[in-house]
Amino acid sequence: MASLSIHDLKQELLTLKPVELTSLCLRLARFKKENKELLTYLLFQAQDEEGYIKTVKQEIEELFGTVNLTQLYFAKKTLRKIVRVINKHSRYSGNKQTDIELRIFFCQQLNESGIPFRQNAVLNNLYNGQLKKINTLMASLHEDLQHDYQKEISQL
Repeated sequence: MASLSIHDLKQELLTLKPVELTSLCLRLARFKKENKELLTYLLFQAQDEEGYIKTVKQEIEELFGTVNLTQLYFAKKTLRKIVRVINKHSRYSGNKQTDIELRIFFCQQLNESGIPFRQNAVLNNLYNGQLKKINTLMASLHEDLQHDYQKEISQL
């Protein structure tokens, strides 16, 4: 079955009654964990972006606590998982500031973790990739915000 375009879906959703729309949303939430997480964000956390950022930062800290430092291979797997979590939460938010703050926090945590990531090409590329994404996102922000974030980046 081919899926329709977003425009077509939007037009059909506009014709539905609120009760039908609610039942569709609940049915979507039952099928995938990500759908349920996105719906949770939109209903309960979108109004408090600062609280959402704090929650995600706590999750990132917990994941950094689980990093296996015995071998860089295991550390790399966990760090990639953390980046996936950041990508997921950034997608939910859709806010560039949230995305930048989470990525800066990741880089700070990586620096503080004691992982010798600069000695490993893959981990160094992972770190540099996050810095590149931060700089790309910063280019689209207001100049005042760019200045504030530039101070944080310079410490990395």
